[in-house]
Amino acid sequence: MIPLDQHPSGRHFLQIPGPSPVPDRILRAMSLPTIDHRGPEFGRLGLKVLAGMQQIFRTRHPVVIYPASGTGAWEAALVNTLSPGDAVLMFETGHFASLWKKLAERIGLKPEFLAVPGTDAATGLPWSWRRGVQADLIEARLRADTGHAIKAVCVVHNETSTGVTSDIAAVRRAIDAAGHPALLMVDSISGLACADYRHDEWGVDVTVSGSQKGLMLPPGISFNAISPKALEASRRATLPRSFWAWDEIVEMNKTGYWPYTPNTNLLYGLSEALDLILEQGLDAVFARHQRWAEGVRGAVRAWGLPIQCADAAVYSPVLTGVITPQGLDADALRKLIHERFDLSLGTGLGKVKGRMFRIGHLGDCNDLTLMAALAGVEMGFKLAGVPIAGSGVQAAMEFFAAHPQQPPMRAAA
Repeated sequence: MIPLDQHPSGRHFLQIPGPSPVPDRILRAMSLPTIDHRGPEFGRLGLKVLAGMQQIFRTRHPVVIYPASGTGAWEAALVNTLSPGDAVLMFETGHFASLWKKLAERIGLKPEFLAVPGTDAATGLPWSWRRGVQADLIEARLRADTGHAIKAVCVVHNETSTGVTSDIAAVRRAIDAAGHPALLMVDSISGLACADYRHDEWGVDVTVSGSQKGLMLPPGISFNAISPKALEASRRATLPRSFWAWDEIVEMNKTGYWPYTPNTNLLYGLSEALDLILEQGLDAVFARHQRWAEGVRGAVRAWGLPIQCADAAVYSPVLTGVITPQGLDADALRKLIHERFDLSLGTGLGKVKGRMFRIGHLGDCNDLTLMAALAGVEMGFKLAGVPIAGSGVQAAMEFFAAHPQQPPMRAAA
């Protein structure tokens, strides 16, 4: 065990699914001197990051940037569009969907939680925590709501606790097929800038996200991407809001400013992150994450362990959840790996706590980073006496060697 007053040599391996490692280029940008947030230089910075985030969300409509965590952006989405006692339809896909439901209850809404019924006999885990959003269940519930009491449908795009990326376009089709006027709100806190996301094309009304995942920043910035329908709903909504209110911030953002003090140095970092991502192109970024994910999943299969997501159609490109054998405390395994190899893995949350761990493969990462992480896990299995079917490290090496990363396409000068 590493004594608390000693720092091990080398860099820590942070392979949790966020906060993700921050590139040195972004850290250097954040170290610039703080400027006047009412001056012309800041106005130019504000306009740049707002326009860049529209590209990341793939929207032509306003994107609000808050000095807050993703939880703040969850609240902002709800309080700007809804009124006390409104019914909202949510879908249980894991821990973060459950937390969003809890927040909705605390601010005076009436959430209804849909879930995939049943328990997986092989693992003893609830099926709702191993699969994505089921659009047919949403459509059926909305068809039954003939009085249109449900005012919003809230789903998680990439469920960080389980490694499931749900089909958001299918949810929009379900709402439309039911002929229902409910708003569609989506949490893409861990999906944005890692997994394909299309706010406008998929008909999303409010998308919630944060800085500490695919954008490769420290925690402290969150976002609402807002459709015209959501803006119109905000004019009728009566839940109390002040800090989160869209009206003032959307108006001031037109000139690059905020109605309160923004987190200036994090916005420097955001500007640099946008340059990094958009220089490569979003499609190249998405392809890279898909490739890393398949390499990691190949390692898990070689170990002979179940992947937390049970539906290959919705495997996450952001992280892979690994279910440990019955009787093995996944957190004890994580602790061993951290103490011996200075490698952090994601813990199991909520209903899967102690039954699984999560390997993040997002953001500032590469093949060798992931090979080191997989080697740390495999050595941890050996030290813990966990029997595995084969070498996940060898399987991942073979995959990455056979599927080299394609360089991003550059526009002609």
